[in-house]
Amino acid sequence: MTLELRGLTKRFGALVANDHIDLTVEPGEIHCLLGENGAGKSTLMNMLYGLLAPDEGTVTLDGKAITCSSPREAINAGIGMVHQHFMLVPVFTVAENVMLGREQTKGLGLLDRAAADKLVRNLSEQYGLSVDPAAKIENIPVGVQQRVEILKALANEAKVLILDEPTAVLTPQEIDELIEVMRSLKANGTAIVFITHKLKEVKAIADRITVIRRGKVIATVEPTTSETELAELMVGRAVQLVVDKAPATPEDVKLEVDHLSIADLNGYAVVDDVSFDVRGGEILGIAGVQGNGQSELVQALVGLMPPAKGAIRLGGRDLAGLTPREHLDAGIGYVPEDRSLDGYVGSFSVAENLVLDLVRSAPFSRGGTISPAAVRKNADNRVEEFDVRTQSIETPVSSLSGGNQQKVVLARELSRPLQLLIASQPTRGLDVGSIEFVHKRLVRERDQGTAVILVSTEFDEIFALSDRIAVMYRGRIVGIVGPDTPWDQLGLMMAGFAPEEAAQEAEEHPTMLGSVE
Repeated sequence: MTLELRGLTKRFGALVANDHIDLTVEPGEIHCLLGENGAGKSTLMNMLYGLLAPDEGTVTLDGKAITCSSPREAINAGIGMVHQHFMLVPVFTVAENVMLGREQTKGLGLLDRAAADKLVRNLSEQYGLSVDPAAKIENIPVGVQQRVEILKALANEAKVLILDEPTAVLTPQEIDELIEVMRSLKANGTAIVFITHKLKEVKAIADRITVIRRGKVIATVEPTTSETELAELMVGRAVQLVVDKAPATPEDVKLEVDHLSIADLNGYAVVDDVSFDVRGGEILGIAGVQGNGQSELVQALVGLMPPAKGAIRLGGRDLAGLTPREHLDAGIGYVPEDRSLDGYVGSFSVAENLVLDLVRSAPFSRGGTISPAAVRKNADNRVEEFDVRTQSIETPVSSLSGGNQQKVVLARELSRPLQLLIASQPTRGLDVGSIEFVHKRLVRERDQGTAVILVSTEFDEIFALSDRIAVMYRGRIVGIVGPDTPWDQLGLMMAGFAPEEAAQEAEEHPTMLGSVE
């Protein structure tokens, strides 16, 4: 089934999210839609799937115009979509999730579980999707949950399958499995739209690549196009993809974490007996699939979660019992993983956000009275130094782009002497140009003697910046390795393998992505 989009346009007030998009996807083709977060990729697919109504343009399947005002109508037309955040019911079985909304019954209206199980098994065999129909969603790995999402679409006889950022929560080995599934679907004639911003994945799987920038199609190119060229198409200028940094020259230990455990509200150990240290002048990368204790570890380091046991020492000082304010005053800078929730106050101006954790001290206040002149001067200096693109320092931060919001957070946190900088997912949602800027600032902070912790689910970022890499799995650190560790080995450690086991397994079974340069 050939999918064609012609002139598809979507506006949100004055913002043109999609500007007359043309796109053709053929049967048995994997067509990658490449662009940075905010480029308009998901908006485009949400129109196709009936979640948004286009303002202009047409959608045709095999030459027949269709209008989908709901996901049900899109499904009936033969379009399926696997969302970035899975739409599964955790307490239901695989079969129950696959049949949800199209249940088969028998007798007195009872659910025909045997028929549901049979459908799942047949589809699993046909497309190489190994899944147990009776398994509960809450008990299976994330990679298998994604297979269930794909099975849901196939059960609805989807001929066009949209995969929206499908690798965001997968290990490299699970990404490999997804690639094999996509190739199986392709061989069966399914047209696949693969949405991503990751160049390595595009190179591994695409038949054709369409690049979208600021809501417009910039080009449709072949997968032989280099990563450098693709990045330039995405951003609109030449981008340095390789981080330029000298070898680390570590100093004395700044941070010591000793047998740290953290429990959630139910008493479950989300961080379990973790120990590590970080020296001044080095970047310790913390890698792992999201949800393996990284967020809770960071929150404990900045005083937002109390440890159940263990110790955290900064410069030899025990931080136990200190408030988040006292953690910051001790010399910790914090770039949170969700900047809109924890990094800034959206209704406050750029100038105000740049002194959120500094406004109590000189020169910004004296005797409890804020000095507007000092606040403005600081803002002018920081906006220039960090290249914050804003109409005015009085502009609310909520009106800035994601990259500029992150620059405001960075500028504030790096505007005072630090012993430790914690950067959690520091480039999430940023374009390639903003990522380049953030990386340079993190390296610069390292080179000034600060101990830096980088928490990231982006493999390329971990490898590019880290001087050592700690891998977390189910609340534990399974190993700390060097940045020269093979991609495949690190991926297996993220799945719980010890470093030695991962090295052996990676040598015997290398991943596809690990071979893409």
